[in-house]
Amino acid sequence: MSSTRDTTTAPPPFGPLQFQLVLLRRMADHQPGLVEDALRELGVERPDMREANRRWQAMLHSSRRRGTVSRYRSVLGPPETAAERRIGDLTCEALTWPVPLWPDLRFEVLTAPGGGVWNEWLIRAPDAAGPGLRTAEDLRPWTCTVDEAARAFAPARPMEGTAPTRWRLAFTAPDAAGARRPYVAEFTWGLLQRVTAGPPDDPGHSPA
Repeated sequence: MSSTRDTTTAPPPFGPLQFQLVLLRRMADHQPGLVEDALRELGVERPDMREANRRWQAMLHSSRRRGTVSRYRSVLGPPETAAERRIGDLTCEALTWPVPLWPDLRFEVLTAPGGGVWNEWLIRAPDAAGPGLRTAEDLRPWTCTVDEAARAFAPARPMEGTAPTRWRLAFTAPDAAGARRPYVAEFTWGLLQRVTAGPPDDPGHSPA
C-alpha cells in the first residue's frame, strides 16, 4: 500500500517582518521605487509582500479578531510603550512598537476601552529629531508624519483619504521662491507619500 507525504511548506509565522511588508504594500501605489529599495533592504521579494498582505487581510476579516488590539500584540509582541491619552472627553490607551525599517519612527495604536482600535499609524519616536519643514520642497516622500506636516504648516485641514489607512492634509506653504501656494499632502499609514500643488480636489493638481 503506497502512501503520500505532505510536502507543503508551512508559511512563516506572521511577525514584525510580515507587518512591515503590509505597510509597504499600501505605500507601493504611490512610491514603488522606495518600496523596491525597502524590499531589498529586508531581503524579500514582491510575492512575499503580496502574501503578507493576503494573510493580514484574512486577519482583519476574522470576526473573532476584528478591530482589537490583540491582533497587534500577537503580531508585534508586547508594546514598547503604553500610556493613557485624553482625546476630548475620552480617555484612550496609546501603544507603540518599533519599526526596524524606519528606526526613527514608531507604530502607534490608539485603543478604546475594551480593546477596540481607534487609530493606527506611524509617528516620530520621542527621542528622534523630526525633519525641518519650512517650504513645500522640504516635504519629500517618507520624510515626515501627518502630525509633523500639520504642525509645520498650520492651519492644515484634514481631508478624507482615498482608501483605508490613508490620510490627506490641505494647507498653504511657501514654495522655493517664497510664494505661498495651496498644497495637498497624501499619507499612507501616517507617513508622507506625495504632495500636489493646487487647491483641494482640483483635477489639475501637479506634483510639488
